[in-house]
Amino acid sequence: MLFAPAPLHIPDGFLNLAISVLFWLLAVAMIAVALSKTNKSLSEKQVPLMGVMAAFIFAAQMLNFPVAGGTSGHFLGGALAAIVLGPWAGILVMTAVIGVQALLFQDGGLLVMGANIFNMGVLTAVIGFGLYRTVNGRGKGVRLAVAGLAAWLSTIASALLASLQLWLSGTSRLEIVVPAMLGVHLLIGIGEAIITVAALAFIERTRPDLLSAEKTAASGGRGWIYGGIIVSLLAIFLSPLASASPDGLERVAENMGFLHLGQSAPYQILPDYTIPFLGGTALSTIAAGAVGALVVLGLMILVGRSLRKTR
Repeated sequence: MLFAPAPLHIPDGFLNLAISVLFWLLAVAMIAVALSKTNKSLSEKQVPLMGVMAAFIFAAQMLNFPVAGGTSGHFLGGALAAIVLGPWAGILVMTAVIGVQALLFQDGGLLVMGANIFNMGVLTAVIGFGLYRTVNGRGKGVRLAVAGLAAWLSTIASALLASLQLWLSGTSRLEIVVPAMLGVHLLIGIGEAIITVAALAFIERTRPDLLSAEKTAASGGRGWIYGGIIVSLLAIFLSPLASASPDGLERVAENMGFLHLGQSAPYQILPDYTIPFLGGTALSTIAAGAVGALVVLGLMILVGRSLRKTR
């Protein structure tokens, strides 16, 4: 049976105005720092890598996987992006992915986009890179194990921060929402760890220089670019098979009675990861996924080249 990917992110209505504005300010501040830091260190050959990473994360996020109790989870990717690209470029990649999902696919609210970027892009990148950096120079097995742990912890941290935002917004009681969110995301984090470790193991075999401490990506060759695009396309072709079960946040909202607070976007372009004139078919989902992957790929290449020109 074919399914469309479930919505992934916090919708408008779950967080109040004060919390939404606060996390917009925090997200914008971190994005500004990320732009400045990336501008100082970005090499020409890292630009396409940023684009490919954005396309892969976008595609992988469409593959909701089932977890216990009729709930689904989805890949975040912040830890992976930060480990491969460094934390600042990783934050930019995650910002592009989450922004395109909200603006083009109406997945995640516009007012709460700052919270989504901070939860899933900034926090996960900082945790992922920070933990992985502690084992630079260690053996491959140790590095992969720590990367998996970092990915799992980044998922838990993102869920915990979202819980605190819901509590501070008056949407739910703290003693109820924290155990509920952490309970389901403990399982979702396992999927995050598996995907992260699998991706890094592949990179270790094909381009270990991309995981060096210097993050130079100086050696030539376009094989990793083509490989990343092929893997992204494969994920998109599989996206109609994604679990249609509610994701962790949606399930918690349904069980705790605040799902009705979610507000729909004021416009629709490619809603629910479909092409409107193709209906809810598998082809519609695949085509929408391809559009999204191309948009984030092009956006990150454009950002990377613009940063190099300004430097």
